[in-house]
Amino acid sequence: MRIPVRTLAFIAILAPLSICARAQKPSEYATLLAEVKSGDTNIDYGRLRMSYMDSPEYKAAKDTSEAEKAMGQELDARDYAGALKSAETVLDSEYVNIDAHFVAFAANRELGNKDQAAFHLAVFRGLIDSIRKSGDGKSPQTAWVVITVHEEYVVLRVLGYRLTQQSLMSKGGHNYDVMTVKNIDDGSDATFYFNVDIPFKHYGV
Repeated sequence: MRIPVRTLAFIAILAPLSICARAQKPSEYATLLAEVKSGDTNIDYGRLRMSYMDSPEYKAAKDTSEAEKAMGQELDARDYAGALKSAETVLDSEYVNIDAHFVAFAANRELGNKDQAAFHLAVFRGLIDSIRKSGDGKSPQTAWVVITVHEEYVVLRVLGYRLTQQSLMSKGGHNYDVMTVKNIDDGSDATFYFNVDIPFKHYGV
């Protein structure tokens, strides 16, 4: 059967549009990000963190180390407007940055923005809880799974521990940070394990 030239031309026009539409399908991270930004703080934060590391958004993320450093200094100096601006700069590139959500919470609270403070506190808790739900941190088999080494220090800080020694262990094809810590309140010692396969994959550490 011979296809009319006009039909062939129509197909030729539609084909690139179809390919373009498939190429522009949002990533899992982008979909979850849109949900949480819309105010839904009951999303799967574990999936948000994991999907970020394999997303186009991660590959396109800018270096915000200066803003991350500044937000802490500004918060300590009670420059709450400056701290909030720096935190938002970090979150624009790395919305799963736990410290940035805490700074955004604290700065908004001090500025009287109650709704925004509550929102960032909910996201902060959601991100922390998603790490703690990945295991109990007491053995390599039940290690907490992190997407960055920095998440390890955030978790320890939130739980009230100070790092005294850190070592790397490989076992069963996986990599672990072994963190010997001291409880800030009572001085007791503990050891926690973090699965660092994802940081190894992305940073080569």
